[in-house]
Amino acid sequence: MDTMSSTHRRRPAIQGDAAGIHAIYAPVVRDSATSFEYEVPSVEEMARRMRVGMERYPWVVAVDPEDDSAVWGYAYACSWRARAAYQWSCEVSVYVHPEHHRKGIATALYRDLLARLKEAGYLLIVAGVTLPNDPSVAFHEDFGFEPVGVFPGCGFKFGRWYDVGFWKLDLGERVADPQDPTPFGA
Repeated sequence: MDTMSSTHRRRPAIQGDAAGIHAIYAPVVRDSATSFEYEVPSVEEMARRMRVGMERYPWVVAVDPEDDSAVWGYAYACSWRARAAYQWSCEVSVYVHPEHHRKGIATALYRDLLARLKEAGYLLIVAGVTLPNDPSVAFHEDFGFEPVGVFPGCGFKFGRWYDVGFWKLDLGERVADPQDPTPFGA
């Protein structure tokens, strides 16, 4: 399902988007504590993460409406915890190229991602935020995410300790005999 806005087009990510996704994510790793990775993953590693992740979870991209290969932002879901009983829960993230901030791309990507997750049968969405980060907190709370807790000093990067807050969003009712979520790659 492709979706068009006045500023961009959204569609499911494909392996060919790995370089564009890498270009957005690399400075986040290199220059910020938003990601707790120390080393920038290669384009090949990003492609591998996409391939493995998209077997079960959606990845969506925002692209230039006139150049489908120009990735402006991306959002994805991944496993929150590995045990089978957690299969109805997942974690989400969104990243937008700095040149395209404040254009509604992150909001549109999250809307798209959350709709796909709900349709697939996921019930609990988790978002982690390196603190302090008032814009990200406000962004998630605007979507209805509720704070569930903060792990103080749980990440060390750039010579200092960071707190990480977690927010949750309920997408559906809990029933006695739930159907397994539909894998995105299915």
